[in-house]
Amino acid sequence: MNIKDLHLSNSLTKNKETFKPITPGFIGMYVCGPTVYSDVHLGNVRTFISFDIIYRTLLQLGYKVRYVRNITDVGHLLDDGEDRISKGARLNKLEPMEVVQKYTNGFQEMMRIFNNKKPSIEPRATQHIIEQIEMVQQILDNGYAYIANGSVYFDTLKFHEEKKCYGQLSGRVIEDLISESRDNLKNQSEKKHPSDFAIWMKAAPDHLMKWNSPWSVGFPGWHLECSVMSTKYLGETFDIHGGGNDLKFPHHENEVAQNVGSCGCQPCNYWLHTNMLLMNGKKMSKSDGNTITPDQLFTGDSPHISKAYTPMVIRFFMLQSHYSSTNDLTDDGLLAAEKGYKRICEALKTLESLENNSTSDQLDKELLQPLDQFMTEMCDDFNTPRAIAQVFELVTKINSLKEGHLDINKISTAALNRVKTELPGYIQDVLGLENEQGAGNNDALDKVMALVLDLRQGARTDKNWAVADKIRDALAGANIVVKDGKEGSAWTVN
Repeated sequence: MNIKDLHLSNSLTKNKETFKPITPGFIGMYVCGPTVYSDVHLGNVRTFISFDIIYRTLLQLGYKVRYVRNITDVGHLLDDGEDRISKGARLNKLEPMEVVQKYTNGFQEMMRIFNNKKPSIEPRATQHIIEQIEMVQQILDNGYAYIANGSVYFDTLKFHEEKKCYGQLSGRVIEDLISESRDNLKNQSEKKHPSDFAIWMKAAPDHLMKWNSPWSVGFPGWHLECSVMSTKYLGETFDIHGGGNDLKFPHHENEVAQNVGSCGCQPCNYWLHTNMLLMNGKKMSKSDGNTITPDQLFTGDSPHISKAYTPMVIRFFMLQSHYSSTNDLTDDGLLAAEKGYKRICEALKTLESLENNSTSDQLDKELLQPLDQFMTEMCDDFNTPRAIAQVFELVTKINSLKEGHLDINKISTAALNRVKTELPGYIQDVLGLENEQGAGNNDALDKVMALVLDLRQGARTDKNWAVADKIRDALAGANIVVKDGKEGSAWTVN
């Protein structure tokens, strides 16, 4: 696949554009990571799986990617003005960094469970306080911020008057903006305009996380950390910045303002935003009980689902919606995803067993067309639903070859070997789907089942139908289905 064929939807311009990296062959990508004051919720998981797919696709295309995903461990305030980390520390009677470490470990483990690749760099906000103070000073020196009672606020009206870009990313009209910056509500009177936001906050005496600065003992604003860490590791302007759609305003809009206000540069050339994860057609909400955790999905301990689901089934379910579309989590949808995922795993096992020695290419095009189309779809704004449709097209053809509906001798050995090599790679390396025990290749289970099926075949050959049926029925009791065909017997987990 030629990397020039990659297209993506840019949230800044609202258009689908041909991707052109700043440096040919290299990509800098920054994704806003979690605020680590509680367990990661499923909506976050959906976002990070989406960007994992984007990362994997860029690597598949041959790019060298520096993927930076931060950890927010200070400055992200609740609506009442309390820092989220400080609140977690107060409620759990822990030091703030204990809270940070606990939930950072939990987040990273959940990413591993869902088979997300680790980012190249995973910086923390508290590791970059000096750089954040320096950026605040740059913004002040450029005239786009003001000091009020030890806090420093970004002057959005002056910035927009001169730069004409505040609100461009989110589509907000500055005259209609109200205070949505999550600054401490009691400090609203310090602002010149409700849309102004704090880039440095003076800390109350009992505030747990605070540092010395030229303006006060305080802490940086939430938006500032991403401006600092993205540009430190990727440069003043980099290729891709991503995050959830809920971050578009105020977080990402204010990032743009800070970057332009400090260095005169747009932070990135392409903005990508994932959409919301719904459940049963509604927004997830703890208050009305319409919510579920990853662990509840794994255990089945929730009234919203009929059974437990594996991480790969959940990941596969999430890939069936485009990252920019809403994704509606339902039990029926998960059941269908489980069935589809198992079908793919079975087809991969079948593909391994297919052999031929043919130079005929009569059916090569029929087999290779969906294989080639897979990456074409992924290069069209990382369209996983359409790419998965091509996988199922290949699955159907693999099953037809096994069952004799397609003549394997009308396919060249070269074409068959190409499918054997590329299809598992696309599923594992691009979609990030691994075979789980019972769903696909598991060496120990495969060897045991090969022995069991060999014993059963011996009984069938000897016409000892009672033993053959007993083996089949015992396997069925363990949810293992035996299928007898022309090429012998195969098995799958029901």
